[in-house]
Amino acid sequence: MTIAMSRFETFNAFQAFARNVRRRSRFFRDDQTQQFLDAVVETSASREHELAKQSVLWRAQVGHVWNDDSLVDDSGDEIPIAIPGAFPPERMHPLPDRAHEGRVNPKGIPCLYLADDRDTALKETRPWIGCYLSVARFVTLRDLRLVDCSRDKTDVGSLHFNLTGESAEKVAWQWINYAFSEPVERADDYADYAPTQVLAEWFRANGFDGVKYGSSVGTGRNIALFELGSAKLESCELVQVQSIEMTFSPSS
Repeated sequence: MTIAMSRFETFNAFQAFARNVRRRSRFFRDDQTQQFLDAVVETSASREHELAKQSVLWRAQVGHVWNDDSLVDDSGDEIPIAIPGAFPPERMHPLPDRAHEGRVNPKGIPCLYLADDRDTALKETRPWIGCYLSVARFVTLRDLRLVDCSRDKTDVGSLHFNLTGESAEKVAWQWINYAFSEPVERADDYADYAPTQVLAEWFRANGFDGVKYGSSVGTGRNIALFELGSAKLESCELVQVQSIEMTFSPSS
């Protein structure tokens, strides 16, 4: 029997789910939480994205290494110097046996955070003027099946009441995308990661290879791959931030 796509029964289905897994029960799922997760998987079919083998993705990190070099002074003497260089490949790839708490991954279970364009990958590091960034070019090794959480235009600032059916579904996915893409600070409570970690785990258990979601700072999309071996690093370069553009609006 096919279950109707209207299983997001209320306009605040995501908020109820997030509250439950943050503050009530993360590993034991009550009926409401399980119903929400089932609805997410059922409606993910229309949000499936096939990422082809050999697709180019980007990963950036703040920092660099110092490489030995030399220069010749006016008298012809060679003077040793150190010049900044990009991180080596092993530094740009997550370690398989350790991982900090992340938006998609829980502590100890790494995933590969990437972006579908270089500019977005750089901006996602939240850099400052003058800092060095190591940016790596990755290529996918096989066709990958992703959940594209960014398909529905995010409009979480609007009020939504008494929505059902497709309207409730759209709002739920808007909130899902916002939860994955909202800015993260080191000082944030790690419980704030719980809703997206649970969703990512549920996507993985249902056969997806990763999650695609919006960026709060770039025009591209972020992509988190569950298997570290899904893409390989092809090259890495060093860049330095020259300027940062910021805009502001009234908080009202």
